[in-house]
Amino acid sequence: MKFIHCPYCGEKLDKKSIGDEGVVPYCNNCEMPIFDLMYTCILTLVINEFNEIALIRQEYISKTNYVCVAGHIKPGEDAENTVIREVKEELGLDVVNARYIKSYYYEKKDMLMLGFVSKVKKDSFNISSEVDEAQWFSIDEALVNLKDASIAIKLLKDYLKEYNKE
Repeated sequence: MKFIHCPYCGEKLDKKSIGDEGVVPYCNNCEMPIFDLMYTCILTLVINEFNEIALIRQEYISKTNYVCVAGHIKPGEDAENTVIREVKEELGLDVVNARYIKSYYYEKKDMLMLGFVSKVKKDSFNISSEVDEAQWFSIDEALVNLKDASIAIKLLKDYLKEYNKE
């Protein structure tokens, strides 16, 4: 979120050089810098005990491409609990273990995505109304079904690099 007016007093912001920060939006009335905000979300590979990955399709995102479970971190919620909540909401599955992998900047939506791997026990899906389809894929199938330049494919490849070290 890019501020034009101060969120505290409503005054129009000026630009001011603030030390190491460089030129930033500044409220002369409140005498403070007002830094732009970036949304923080989670993105998680949901993997069962057979090394299959649950991918979802959401028509409001794409009618053809699959994606990983993702969601916004709510106020008062940490990233790990967001992973647990989103997997339960979107797939109806309980996360046994959630492990952070890496963060990714999503330029298109000016978001920071925190990448996780969620271990679950294989079960039938109980998908939410925002999910049109969910399916278990082998790792090779997931590599084919995720969009080439997507953050989801980057997360999967980063996971595979780490997994192959073990």
